[in-house]
Amino acid sequence: MRRWHTAPLTSTSRHEGVIVVHRHDDSDATIDPAYTKRLGCTNVPKNRMPDGETAPQAVYRMIHDELLLDGSSRLNMATFVTTWMDPEAEKLMAETFDKNMIDKDEYPQTAEIERRCVNIVANLFHAPSSGDAIGVSTIGSSEAVMLGGLAMKWKWRQRREAAGQTTDRPNLVMGSNVQVVWEKFCRYWDVEPRYVPVARDRFTVDAAETMTYVDENTIGVVPIMGTTHTGEFEPVKEIHDLVVAYNTEHGTDIAIHVDAASGGFVAPFLQPDLEWDFRLPQVKSINVSGHKYGLTYPGIGFVVWRSADDLPEELIFHVNYLGGDMPTFTLNFSRPGNQIVGQYYNFVRLGREGYTKVMEGLRDTALFISSGIGKIDAFEVISDGTDIPVVSFKLKETDKFTVFHVSDELRRDGWQVPAYTMPPNAEDLAVLRIVIREGFSQDLGEALLLALGKAVHRLNTTPPAHDAESGFAHN
Repeated sequence: MRRWHTAPLTSTSRHEGVIVVHRHDDSDATIDPAYTKRLGCTNVPKNRMPDGETAPQAVYRMIHDELLLDGSSRLNMATFVTTWMDPEAEKLMAETFDKNMIDKDEYPQTAEIERRCVNIVANLFHAPSSGDAIGVSTIGSSEAVMLGGLAMKWKWRQRREAAGQTTDRPNLVMGSNVQVVWEKFCRYWDVEPRYVPVARDRFTVDAAETMTYVDENTIGVVPIMGTTHTGEFEPVKEIHDLVVAYNTEHGTDIAIHVDAASGGFVAPFLQPDLEWDFRLPQVKSINVSGHKYGLTYPGIGFVVWRSADDLPEELIFHVNYLGGDMPTFTLNFSRPGNQIVGQYYNFVRLGREGYTKVMEGLRDTALFISSGIGKIDAFEVISDGTDIPVVSFKLKETDKFTVFHVSDELRRDGWQVPAYTMPPNAEDLAVLRIVIREGFSQDLGEALLLALGKAVHRLNTTPPAHDAESGFAHN
């Protein structure tokens, strides 16, 4: 009996009546040590495509090694974005990378999962229940903000046109501490931004002062649940009540859009009785980032509206695409389905009880860290992580070094802790910020506190040279 290999023949031999085929693989990926020849010993073109092919293992190894220069995402205390998920969630997301979720006819179950997620978010924010919630999933809060802002502008314009009034000077009122995406919205969609200043001893807007920026051309007011700089909640209910009073007095219908990118998945679990969402009748829309405290890898966000009346029909496109009518209100027409699947996994896996446990754990870790920072003589805590798990702190008066030097020193131990100046009216103050995320334990927090103490000791022992131009202005 003869047995034959199906591999390509290069040589054969006979052994005890059986013909054995020897396959000779001259591929350098197989016979060479890992880092010799090919990509290990040649420069890869950086700005043009290479001329030839390369073995997949070698390309993986090259890119994998280059990405080591990024540092550890888990030690990046600057980002709000999730850096850890359950292995089961990662597996589900890997299985759905290839699905373009915009193709709802071809991927009906992914579309159904998106519908469920939108309803879950709307329910979490106490949206009036009358059938399916009005909302969409997005790449993140940046897209969600654009959509929420457009709806406010269109509704304002409709009211003005119906009353025979001009529509050429829309404005949006918000704090100077808003995320840059709101500035983008105003510039891209021709809306005047009106920034309410913060103060050196107050890093959220004052409700009464906010109203001094409002007039008949205001399309909406945007309070923040979880500011970027300090993680604090702005006084949404107080602003809401003043807007309602203004509308009653002036016959306007100025909307409130709550930017809950950071706090939307925190407040319902840590402060369930706090009124900031659709329990307030003039709150017309809310955005939230699933890839922040929704605990999902980037990028996933949501924007939801109080009712269908708050989302102008003119903004919804009905597309005859791949066999069916598909209503769409997004800025992107191609998106992988894996993020929405990962978000749904978290909703089902954790439930309200699980999210509450996670947020309580993160808050306790934030309080542990802020308490430890308060014991280091060089620092003064600004926000301790009570609202969302974010700790911000500044240096006490010193002429030896700045927070920027502290940030640089921490990098020596692998920690990425950002230092930055505060918004206008407080820009002479610079702070450090630590964002506590799922996967960051109190044990790691203790290591971070030790690194902070070492950084201060090194800077006190060997102060950096003075910059004649800045004179260490940012203390």
